[in-house]
Amino acid sequence: MVDAVFSAAVAILFGAVIGVALFVPFVAISYRRRGGLTLGRGLVWAAALVYFIAIWTYTLLPLPQSEDYRCAPAVLSFEPFVQDIADAIGRGHPLTDFALLQIVFNVLLFLPLGFFLRVLARRGVLVAFVVGALTSLLIETTQLTGVWGLFPCAYRMFDVGDLLTNTTGAVVGSLLALLVPRRWRDAEVTDAGVPRPLTKPRRLLAMLCDALAAGLLSFAVGIAVQVWLEYGAGDHAAVLDGSAASTASTLVPIVVWAVLVLATGRTVGDIAVELRYRGGPLPALVARPLRFLGGIGGYLLLGATPWPWTQPLFALVALVAAASTAGGAGLPAWLSRQRLTDARAGEAAAE
Repeated sequence: MVDAVFSAAVAILFGAVIGVALFVPFVAISYRRRGGLTLGRGLVWAAALVYFIAIWTYTLLPLPQSEDYRCAPAVLSFEPFVQDIADAIGRGHPLTDFALLQIVFNVLLFLPLGFFLRVLARRGVLVAFVVGALTSLLIETTQLTGVWGLFPCAYRMFDVGDLLTNTTGAVVGSLLALLVPRRWRDAEVTDAGVPRPLTKPRRLLAMLCDALAAGLLSFAVGIAVQVWLEYGAGDHAAVLDGSAASTASTLVPIVVWAVLVLATGRTVGDIAVELRYRGGPLPALVARPLRFLGGIGGYLLLGATPWPWTQPLFALVALVAAASTAGGAGLPAWLSRQRLTDARAGEAAAE
């Protein structure tokens, strides 16, 4: 039980980290492939991400400690698998028999694989069978080889019976997914390029994309500077001081977003959810800097000041403004005097 909880915790943790890193590209792809993004679809994809990581954590973790390492045998025929089922039935308590429950667990472990393949990828039983078999084979081979030579021998049993149960689980999951109404599945969308209504959740999603993208860029720049100082410049004192990394991680996102907005009039979040501020009485050379200051640009610039309380205050004001204006246009529209439009609507939307 402790091992199962540990594996689940690792899967959720890594799923959250990867999910944050991939969130903005996922939103952008969704808006271009499907025309938008619903909360339900986002949650299903998040569950799929955690599940695919969980497959590996449950089958490979915990890694053995050097003091208790034992080589596991390989079961290379289906005979023990069949015998386990026969013995469980013969003992008269199959529902509580450990060997049979282990088989059932292997089926259940791969059941979501077939489900997600049909619901998210629109693939049927044949693909579920092939993907389930290949995934199971990869896992079993990884175990057999001691994680491809990382360990001197296998620390978990290679069992061909697992290939059968895992593949069966993927097929059953694919069949169960047929119970999901077709309109809820990830069906092909033919009108993804058609403008959609401007809503406050959509604008808030754009703001979230900007905040996440800027935070990730800041983090990456800080790490890159520290690595360069340590291994490129050999300045260990600067690494310990941290001021160079802090300065770079603050300034680089400001420059990147400023250049993007001045050149295109849009932020990363605007691009991701297909929004654009257009029109207004001010020329673009004036309106675009004001749009930058009214959005993520103002937030980032305040982070470079010696008053840390100004950033959360600005964020609060921006959220209130977005929630209280039509379509969530918020501060950028108020400062730049522009209208928030769907980027797919064309220049006519600015009229």
